[in-house]
Amino acid sequence: MSSPGTRNARADDAGWNPTTLAVLSGLWIATLGNWPLWRALVALPETDSARGLVFVLGFATMLAALLTALLCVFAWRFSIKVVIGLFLISAALGAHFMGAYGVVIDPTMMANVLQTDLREASDLMNVRLLVSVVVLAGLPLLWLWRVRVQRNGWGAQLARNGLALVVSLVMLAGLLFALFADLSATMRNHKSMRYLINPVNSFYALGALAKESTARPKGPPETLAIDAQARPPTDGRKPPLLLLVVGETARSDHFSLNGYARATNPELARHSVISFRDVTSCGTNTAASLPCMFSHLGRQAYESREHDHENLLDAVQRAGLAVLWLDNQSGCKGICARIPNAFARDAAPGGTPPPAALCTDGECLDEALLHGLDARLAALPSERRARGVLLVLHQMGSHGPAYFKRSPPERKPFLPECTTNALQQCEHQALLNAYDNSIAYTDHVLSQAIDWLKRNSRHYDPLLLYVSDHGESLGENNLYLHGLPYALAPREQKHVPMLLWLPAQTEASSGISASCLRGRRDAPLTHDHLFHTVLQLVGVSTSVYRSELDAFAPCRTR
Repeated sequence: MSSPGTRNARADDAGWNPTTLAVLSGLWIATLGNWPLWRALVALPETDSARGLVFVLGFATMLAALLTALLCVFAWRFSIKVVIGLFLISAALGAHFMGAYGVVIDPTMMANVLQTDLREASDLMNVRLLVSVVVLAGLPLLWLWRVRVQRNGWGAQLARNGLALVVSLVMLAGLLFALFADLSATMRNHKSMRYLINPVNSFYALGALAKESTARPKGPPETLAIDAQARPPTDGRKPPLLLLVVGETARSDHFSLNGYARATNPELARHSVISFRDVTSCGTNTAASLPCMFSHLGRQAYESREHDHENLLDAVQRAGLAVLWLDNQSGCKGICARIPNAFARDAAPGGTPPPAALCTDGECLDEALLHGLDARLAALPSERRARGVLLVLHQMGSHGPAYFKRSPPERKPFLPECTTNALQQCEHQALLNAYDNSIAYTDHVLSQAIDWLKRNSRHYDPLLLYVSDHGESLGENNLYLHGLPYALAPREQKHVPMLLWLPAQTEASSGISASCLRGRRDAPLTHDHLFHTVLQLVGVSTSVYRSELDAFAPCRTR
């Protein structure tokens, strides 16, 4: 007959040891949770051989050893279930988005995820996501929740964890040595593979963001353009009124103004806008591109900066002009923090919110940006308006994957269109139809904006500049959406449209030759030019200005 102490010891030993759970979870995530990685590796020409198969199997074993080693650090009765749950959910989400859209997870993509609002996140929800999370995370979590974890002494459990950790690291090191030639060549020639290692990629991205956030000094950004001054209108010229429209996810090669076969820009063509056909973005997602394109530094200097600086909007406001940021997306990523700003869904001063036909459940079509614009303009300080006005409209544009939501029913010239956010399940032509409808609707919105500017030409010299923040992949090479690391991203994610509407009135007052600009439509430009070009368009002089980065400087007659 056993003693009470013996029965209690047996009860404590019942169940699964935390180290065993760590090993099993590492194997599950390394195999099923990394199916996008194995799919990408198997598709490489380098793995189309017996040696390639050995490499893939060895790589899978290395990843299982790495994940096991990480989990063994937390293989304690009170922590193992929580940590495994975090790994499983991260892996399931990462596997879905990498597998469904061909994206990778790096620090810039993670920054974009963290800055996405609920409306944008809801567009990514679908049945396939639910199935992926249930299969890859839900089922093992259900089993994990039901199992009993052994209650072992600290010494005994530490010994188990240490042994498993050492074995995992020895296995990892041995395989790394044996496969180093193939591994180094693969990672060197196909850099995107390193961002598919799941969920290590997500944890690394979060760590890199945390490090970056502490790398630069805290506090307000460094002052920029302290000597900024507005050039007073002379010879009867009127103050400038620049409508700067920041597009979203628009591809240059889907603008008929740039040679696209479909009539996606019929209304802008009637306004004789000037379309620049070789413009490259500063980033491949909004979180990276938007602050960069409004910076004076340029892409390379912006990415390696040690301090944050004020931006274009601050410089124009410091010169005494009226500035307003109007947003129809998830916000301005901090660049409008020190100037007047509002959302398109908000009521204009003294007015009413946009009509229900434009805004539903807090999400608005881009025409809402123009609703109440007269009242918003009039509400800006009159002494500033007398020097000039910069209005920035931040579009929802062609934001995916729910492209069909970006245009109203009466403005869909291309049918049938893809009406799901599971893009890989759509016929390619239907996907193009939905995307092109969003471009055609942007054409209509910009045309309406130009009509509004014309109505204000009695008091201002108006002009419109449109440029998208980044492009989009639409299934080319099985890639969808955007956000690949800049060095790896295809041209579709970086080649963006840029348009200028320059009426004769403003052409004369600004000294910019429209015919000269048309002759330079194919000159290579980048987002680096935006800061300096806009300063001149609104008549602001400052020592920060660089004429070589003013896109229109070669066509100025004075």
